Order: sequence, then C-alpha cells, then structure tokens
Amino acid sequence: MPRTDTSPEKQAEIEAALNSALDAGNAVLSVGGTARQAVIAAICVLENNPLFNAGFGSVFTAEGGHELDASLMEGHTRKAGAVSGVRTVKNPICLAEAVMQNSPHVMLSGAGAETFADTQSCIERVAPDYFSTPHRLQQLQQTQTYERESASQDLKGKYFGTVGAVALDSHGHIAAGTSTGGMTNKRWSRVGDSPIIGAGTYATELCGVSGTGWGEYFIRAAVAHDICARMHYKGDTLAQAADAVLLQVVPDMGGDGGAIALDKDGNIAMPFNTEGMYRGWIHPDGSRGVAIFKE
Repeated sequence: MPRTDTSPEKQAEIEAALNSALDAGNAVLSVGGTARQAVIAAICVLENNPLFNAGFGSVFTAEGGHELDASLMEGHTRKAGAVSGVRTVKNPICLAEAVMQNSPHVMLSGAGAETFADTQSCIERVAPDYFSTPHRLQQLQQTQTYERESASQDLKGKYFGTVGAVALDSHGHIAAGTSTGGMTNKRWSRVGDSPIIGAGTYATELCGVSGTGWGEYFIRAAVAHDICARMHYKGDTLAQAADAVLLQVVPDMGGDGGAIALDKDGNIAMPFNTEGMYRGWIHPDGSRGVAIFKE
C-alpha cells in the first residue's frame, strides 16, 4: 500500500485494528493460554474487521463471490490444519484449527471443507454475501475495467493481502497462522500461499512464520519453510534467515511481499520488500508497537 493512498485517518484506523489484535492475542498468553489459542484470537479480530482482506471485507472473485483460505500450525507438535475456497465460514482460521484437531487431514478445500464445517458445532456460519463490502466491490470493478481496456491478464491493478499472527507462549511453544480472501478478480478457484503449509505458514520448535504477498512466488520458494529451514540446517539467526528469503530469494524471482516471524527466544523479524506492510508486536513486558511503512 503506497503512502499516497493512506490518509492519516486511514492509518489511525489500521493502527487501532492492529492494536486490538495484539490485545486479543496477549490476553490469551497473559493467563497461560497456548500460542495456538493466541494466534487464533488475534487473527479472528482481523478477520472480523473490513479493513483487511480476510473474513469480512475479503476481496471479490471474478464471479462476484468470495473464496477464503486459512492455515494454522503448531511448532512443537508439527500439527497443522488448513482450508481453501470456503464461502460460508465466518472465521476460516477457526475451521483450520478444527481440521487440525478433529480430522485426520491437514487441508480441506471447497465443498468438502464446507461439508466438514457442517460437522463442527463450534464453527460459525454466515451467508456468502456477509463478506461483501462496497470498497471491495469497487476494487473488483476497477480491476475488471483495467482488464477490458488493456486486454491484459497480468496482475496490475489487482488487490491482495493477508492477515497473520505468530505467538510464543509461556511453555516455550510457537504457533503461526494465516488467513486471506485471496486476490481480487481471481478465476478458476485460484489458491495462493496462505493455506499452504510451508509456503504461507510454518512453525517448528525453533521458529514460526506467517507470510503475505504475491502467493505464486511464496509457493515456489516455500517461503515460510525456508526461513525455518535456514535456522535449523544452516544455523542462521531469525533475522538472517527472514531477510535472505524475503529480501533476496523472493525479489530475485520477481515476486514481492513480506513476513512476520518469531523464534523460541522471542526474537522478532518482519522483513518486507514493498513500500509498506501492516505489522505489530508485543513483548512479555508489555512493550509494543505497530507500523505500516518503512520508518
């Protein structure tokens, strides 16, 4: 998001939303809750806020609907759950957890994921148009107009984004999660990196990562896994690993984006190769911050 498109009022709204997500996750951790519970709490706040491309406020597909993706991973157990292309689940991150906890599978998609959701009484359902907002409809119309006038299928003018969280709990366990509405005007049930374990989300006993950006490149580079693998096998610090992948590997391939990452010692890395990335952090002592652009 360019600075020129972000008014002071909009920036204040975004920062308030990020702080609300931090508060939700920290409230879980402060009473001894798990990293997984904290990640879900933080992401649900963002999924429920129309400022973000996840849950309520997700971008439109080319057909004028919504297809939502999410994934969740727990580092110390390597358990994971993911869903793709769901249309009636209010909080996809909660369904990803249900897949992790209550199914023998890691990833469910489309109609099958919806059928599984029917068996989970804890999953709140909504009408498909619940996710629609005037702002996202305008983005769809602008994108389709650009495609008609330019006869182009490239990604110029498309809108995409992701929400995610990574947490370290009092037991020393890490979890990471990611949720998205995908890419504006996407066709053919396109799936990006967000629901793919190892691409948009990954966690081990050493680190946790949630990515955001041009999903096709994050899949090809296995971004989230690569960051953790560089720590495990090469001995990189979190910052070294995250910077190498997001500031070298991905842009060298032609992609862009960023990630939030956390290691077992509480170190944080938030590299990105775009003009801005919504981000926030909070430490056990209560020190915290939120940011949008490179300061």
